[in-house]
Amino acid sequence: MLSLESLTVESGRNLRAFTTKVLVHLHRDGKVLVKVAETSLATTRDDDGHGTHTASTAAGNPVQGASFYGLAQGTARGGAPSARVAAYKVCLKDVGCKDVDILAAYDDAIADGVDVISISISREAPNILSNSFAIGSFHAMTRGVVTVGSAGNYGPDQGTVANVFPWMITVAASATDRRFVDRVVLGNGKALTGLSVNPVNFNGTKFPIVYGQNVSRTCPALQASFCAKDCVDRDLVKGKIVLCDEFLANKEAYKAGAVGSIVLDTFTRDVSFVFPFPVSSLSLEDYNSVKSYVKSDENPQAEILRSEEIIDKEAPYVPSFSSRGPSFIIKNLLKPDVSAPGLEILAAYSPEASPSDNPGDKRSVKFSVMSGTSMACPHVAGVAAYVKSFHPDWSPSAIKSAIMTTATPMMNVMKNPDQEFAYGSGHINPTNATDPGLVYELELQDYLKMLCAEGFGPGLLTKISGRNITCSERTEVKDLNYPTMTTFTTALKPFNVTFTRTVTNVRSPNSTFKASVVPLRPEIQISVEPEVLSFGLLKEKKTFVVTVSGKGLKDGSVVSSSLVWSDGGHSVRSPVVAYSINPFG
Repeated sequence: MLSLESLTVESGRNLRAFTTKVLVHLHRDGKVLVKVAETSLATTRDDDGHGTHTASTAAGNPVQGASFYGLAQGTARGGAPSARVAAYKVCLKDVGCKDVDILAAYDDAIADGVDVISISISREAPNILSNSFAIGSFHAMTRGVVTVGSAGNYGPDQGTVANVFPWMITVAASATDRRFVDRVVLGNGKALTGLSVNPVNFNGTKFPIVYGQNVSRTCPALQASFCAKDCVDRDLVKGKIVLCDEFLANKEAYKAGAVGSIVLDTFTRDVSFVFPFPVSSLSLEDYNSVKSYVKSDENPQAEILRSEEIIDKEAPYVPSFSSRGPSFIIKNLLKPDVSAPGLEILAAYSPEASPSDNPGDKRSVKFSVMSGTSMACPHVAGVAAYVKSFHPDWSPSAIKSAIMTTATPMMNVMKNPDQEFAYGSGHINPTNATDPGLVYELELQDYLKMLCAEGFGPGLLTKISGRNITCSERTEVKDLNYPTMTTFTTALKPFNVTFTRTVTNVRSPNSTFKASVVPLRPEIQISVEPEVLSFGLLKEKKTFVVTVSGKGLKDGSVVSSSLVWSDGGHSVRSPVVAYSINPFG
């Protein structure tokens, strides 16, 4: 049985479906502990839904016939179904997540013997050691615990990625091949496709449409058109569908007692939300078509249909809300690390919580649909637990490497113009991650040498690590033994950068891997020395050097390729990225 809890934290773009946060701690084979930040209740019981959703994604048991009122029906299960979950409060609804409570939760989780910590909380930080997430996950790493964190929901702007600590797996959100759409049928017979997760069916009944400007007796025309707060008159919308020029105005239409709402998608433009009543969020072109119809017809009417599931042939791709790199605080490290399903995900939900996050919505459900990097994060936590079940002696860096080097890149540049800064190494492949062939490993002293090079003093590092640190040795970020290779270069200036890496053979004795660079890019030249790695022993290590050079990138450019080590059965892929985007001023 699962004890699943949640928390509420408002931040960022006021996007509650995305910015509610959860801290989850996993352990496998019957001992899993999940730490979940909670609401203002005096217990860890979930009255918010978000914690139930994320925890069940990471470790939920298989449940047949799961659905949201018949939508997305099927068998639902978490990434590590055999895991058990325990919940601990670290956040309060009106207070937020205090650093002291988060650090205490980390300490408890580590002491409880967890294997994986999945933290769907993101917070801006001026440096990589400035918040409780950084310190807590660092301590977890020193104890052999994998930490998985959400990249944040501040996209599509560049430089917005959070949780950029190199000892954490940072997860972006990606789409699956199932999407939810709903359709609006106007009285003139025209049908338009919008976005929402709407289980309600009008059964062929059309209702009058009224425009926001015409249902307000107190507000100026502009505010009324947006259906702004307290502008929608209850007496004027009863039994009608309200047309509003602002996405969030659906709440005001619902509060006033309308039967539905058609809104302009001014929000994310690629996400379907659960609403408390029938809503269709339309593109600008389709929304203007409805407005024209309402203005030209003496008796405008419409029907909002029940949502449909469609196949998204372009998936996987990174939706607009998922935070993008490059990192503001650590230039030569690719973040996010990987992407995982985070768009319109069906998972367990607290029956005490409103599925639409609206106090007036009294529906009680066992499953609901949510979107965000919060949803992507526990997918990777489940994969990490899955990999650890095959390799219980692997370090956190080995597990991270296995997940990253077996991920699948998203080759559709039109859908993913930010490329690796959107999806990292690519979309997770859980099966391949259990048998990566080679892994890039890092130990505590490697991170400490990097932190010394980043300017952190021996006193602070001694205090954080519990070791006597002198900073006599330093390692540049680019030479951290990371599964990716990234360099920031000044626009239009020639560059020549070397990366030193060491891989460990986890395939079998007497293995030989050959290097290739794909695809070849005219803007950069990449060479590898040596080009062949021959191993005679299991867990044997080999070092190689990658040189990346170019005559100069255009301002704002991102040029990427991949180094692939192959033995004929395994493809160990590491993105190589050179960029001239400068969010640092």
